[in-house]
Amino acid sequence: MALQRTVGRLWRIGTDLGVKNNARPFTTAAVLCRRAAPLGPMPNEDIDWQNLESLEKYRSYTRYLKAAEEASNKEVWWKTYRKHVEKQSDAGLEPVNIGLPHCRPSRTNEVRERKRVMRENRQNPDLERATRLRTFRIPLDRVKEEWEKTNGPYHIQRLADHYGIYRDLFPMAYFVPRVMLRVTYGDDNGAAVHYGNHLSPTQASVAPHVSFDAEENSLWTLLLTSPDEHLQDGEQEYIHWLVGNISGNAVHSGEEVCHYIAPFPSKGTGFQRYVFILFKQEARVDYSDDVRPSPCYCLKQRSFKTVEFYKKHEGLITPAGLAFFQSQWDESVTSTFHTLLNMREPVFEYDRPPVYHPPQRKYPHGQPLRYMDRYRGGKEHTYGIY
Repeated sequence: MALQRTVGRLWRIGTDLGVKNNARPFTTAAVLCRRAAPLGPMPNEDIDWQNLESLEKYRSYTRYLKAAEEASNKEVWWKTYRKHVEKQSDAGLEPVNIGLPHCRPSRTNEVRERKRVMRENRQNPDLERATRLRTFRIPLDRVKEEWEKTNGPYHIQRLADHYGIYRDLFPMAYFVPRVMLRVTYGDDNGAAVHYGNHLSPTQASVAPHVSFDAEENSLWTLLLTSPDEHLQDGEQEYIHWLVGNISGNAVHSGEEVCHYIAPFPSKGTGFQRYVFILFKQEARVDYSDDVRPSPCYCLKQRSFKTVEFYKKHEGLITPAGLAFFQSQWDESVTSTFHTLLNMREPVFEYDRPPVYHPPQRKYPHGQPLRYMDRYRGGKEHTYGIY
């Protein structure tokens, strides 16, 4: 310490005499160790901040979004605020595809077929005339059929991932729904189940009509479950329908393991998800351990976990189809709780805190004319209220 004090005094004397001193000030190792070297390059250190005009301009918002996405996907040595806050679970593990295997056709054959269709369209005079006169019409059934064969399964997978279907039903796993599942409610098939649309419990009061493309001698299992409906355990589900050993696409010919019950989302819980999953069977499955009594109106017996059901029969069933809808409380739910489930209806309400008013000021400068109305009728002393 004495040596440091002496060197500092000599450095100040040299400065006062006009002597140019290029030596670094004396510091101890204790001071140097407070500032550790970064573990890698710092962000934006390659930018010349003294010459910002030389930087490349984005010139469009799309280019900026693309550059920002590339920067966010780049691996860095520091942690962002989101990485610090979010829970790091199953780090380094990627979801496993548990769906049906898919053999994509040759890209060369696809291009060849596309060129052939375009060549035929150019040589078709009727098509050319209809296009020129703007009378050409494309049938939506053909468009939907083509979509189901090409991009449809991947679009449905993205929707299911967006709604958290795989996260809640198949943790760390997913599947591409290769088999299109068509589910409709009502005698006139007026209420169809798509991928997240809204249906009321009244519309879904009876078992739906389910159809899908299947081979004649194939076996299938159909499941309807709700990951949001359980009243006591957030990790559990309520099973609403389970039919196994379906021959072909005749659902009515299958073995009803658990009979159908209408959705019963509790009042005050908002929209809840109801998921149809179609499993393809390798052989006939023994569901004797999963059979519920008929009728089954006990919520404890209807408690269910899709992932455990799949692990139990993993060697014989493979998820192949998916459809889901959302539903919220209506008057029919009250009847379901009282009549079928024979229990009081649970109602969830939000206890709103009292409105906060800051302490009143005697001279409220810049406040609206009705400033004092919020303090009328209170127990505390107020100013200027008569």
